[in-house]
Amino acid sequence: MAKVTVDGITVEVPAGSNVLQACEAAGKEIPRFCYHDRLSVAGNCRMCLVEIEKAPPKPISSCSYPVADGMVVHTDSPMVRKARRGVMEFLLINHPLDCPICDQGGECDLQDQAVGYGVDHSRYAENKRAVKDKYLGPLVKTVMTRCIHCTRCIRFAAEIAGVEELGATSRGEGMEVGTYVEKALSSELSGCLIDICPVGALTSKPYAFVARPWELRKTDSVDVLDAVGASIRIDARGPEVLRILPRINDDVNEEWLGDKSRFAIDGLKRRRLDACWVRRDGQLHRATWAEAFDAIATRLDGMRGERIGAIAGNLADAESMLALKDLMATLGSANLDCRQDGSAIDASRRDFYTFNTSIAGIEEADAVLLIGSNPRREAPLINARLRKRWLQTNGALKIGAIGPQADLTYPVQTLGDSPALLTALRDGAQPFAEVLRKAAKPMLIVGQGALLRPDGAAVLAAAWQLAQASGMLGAEWHGFNVLHTAAARVAALDLGFLPGPRGRTFAGMMSGGVDLLWLLGADEFDTGRIGRETFVVYQGHHGDRGAARADVILPGAAYTEKNGTYVNTEGRVQRGFAAVAPPGEARADWTILRAFSERLGRRLPYDGIEALRARMEQLNPVFARLDVSPRFGATDPTGPEAGDIALSDTGFVYAVANYYQTDPISRASPTMTQCTEIYRPTLAVAAE
Repeated sequence: MAKVTVDGITVEVPAGSNVLQACEAAGKEIPRFCYHDRLSVAGNCRMCLVEIEKAPPKPISSCSYPVADGMVVHTDSPMVRKARRGVMEFLLINHPLDCPICDQGGECDLQDQAVGYGVDHSRYAENKRAVKDKYLGPLVKTVMTRCIHCTRCIRFAAEIAGVEELGATSRGEGMEVGTYVEKALSSELSGCLIDICPVGALTSKPYAFVARPWELRKTDSVDVLDAVGASIRIDARGPEVLRILPRINDDVNEEWLGDKSRFAIDGLKRRRLDACWVRRDGQLHRATWAEAFDAIATRLDGMRGERIGAIAGNLADAESMLALKDLMATLGSANLDCRQDGSAIDASRRDFYTFNTSIAGIEEADAVLLIGSNPRREAPLINARLRKRWLQTNGALKIGAIGPQADLTYPVQTLGDSPALLTALRDGAQPFAEVLRKAAKPMLIVGQGALLRPDGAAVLAAAWQLAQASGMLGAEWHGFNVLHTAAARVAALDLGFLPGPRGRTFAGMMSGGVDLLWLLGADEFDTGRIGRETFVVYQGHHGDRGAARADVILPGAAYTEKNGTYVNTEGRVQRGFAAVAPPGEARADWTILRAFSERLGRRLPYDGIEALRARMEQLNPVFARLDVSPRFGATDPTGPEAGDIALSDTGFVYAVANYYQTDPISRASPTMTQCTEIYRPTLAVAAE
């Protein structure tokens, strides 16, 4: 530790820190444009100037100057003030005065720092330069005349996203930032460029000229378009969600957010279900709530419980799944399943189906094995963590993969795509086995591509045996991880939304296995498999596959329109909050189920969401631990059972072929449709 005195305040900072970090530790604000906590130091903008005693008598950039024990720093001396004003004057020589029409207005670092550290006049009257705008794809809008050459975007693309497609050409006033060859950025994190740009050079193309930040109502929530559970902020005006931004959460998403989670929001106002519908004479007709409930109750009259089934979808909140489970219990049905994709998951123990290392724990791993998983498509934020860890080790981190070849933005040793490699690695018959066994903290990630197979249970069991043989299961380190793609899956497993005694699985409910099937937002399967005589109730928020097959449609609320509990792939319990009201007659899903239970005369025992959450905690205590890191060591080496299922010879295929359209919301989004069209060749190559 080094002792540094900043404006008379003495602080201790770790050796190797820079002066800017020492100033912040002392509570002093240092203006900056190019410096970013999560990027390498560039020292471009010179805005973070300070004065240091016993150093050369000139302003010194604090971001690139290392601390030393006994250093004395002045952040607001006459020399510093004059130097910062000069730097700001230079920056504004060519910056256009278009703040009234700039989408960064109200959130612009240049605006804020010009007021706080600049002067009210300029000595330069020359014509400003003009720079041609660059094409970066359908998501990021460019006005490159505003660019101040901080190079944050270049460093983000190269270091965090791992896509070295941005760079600078020419020098001095002629310098321009862009792609060397005009093309759309191929990163799933390209929207983060908007967040890190300190001026209005890079802004959101779908959000262009839509609203000002002071017009928006801001609501903290959690993302559900993948299973990572990123912390987000929902910005709304009136009844409409206009923008979604990431919130800082170092344990989950740091300060990044995937493009689908950020830009698919235009799907929230398209193809929406805002009224009840009942099928009569082969046609769906609009109905009241009473008529819809009566139609379902009439069909249920006299029906045995074993002929009733329910399937939970990928975006369902824990409250609605528990309410549906309780409703099915009152009807005498044990036919429940949350695995509409047919995933083979052993729910007998929580560490069989969670990301036990934790997302933040990836930064401690020294060897990684991917099994049927393409994290770049399935969870871009976890892929960014893996790349971050690879950079932290200066490329020493060894990453192996069992599955098709894929570009994951970091070097990967592809071992093949055969499940037999799991046995070979366990027995030490494959060279990469030595890498895993020599590592102090090895980990593996089982993707859904490894579990969506007839031999999925055998793959899961073989992966656990490999983890045990490689030293991944210890009291302080649990290296066995399952990466989910559905936001609702872990909560459903925690609640036991699975077949009960003599209950039917998802496959058993298809093709006439039940007479009445309740779909809670379940759209990710071929509804043609449902028996022709089966009466289907669809409860959800979009007119997707499930609604097209339904006999009765009950309009539910999307994740931005209801308070709900979600559990991410690592088992972290999080809460989302309603930012806007549901459209039309749509209601929060658990309230629909509670009202229907009253119509049946089988009233569910809760009238409010707090009582329902108390029931959740009673069923499983994990729901009482909100936003707590679920990281634990391996206490029981006993693995999941595969029964008489054996590993097949069929190679793994990744579960997600098109990152941009994986759910009803993103499929209804014109922006995501545009991304799919633009990136289709890339997606096709990745699928092969």
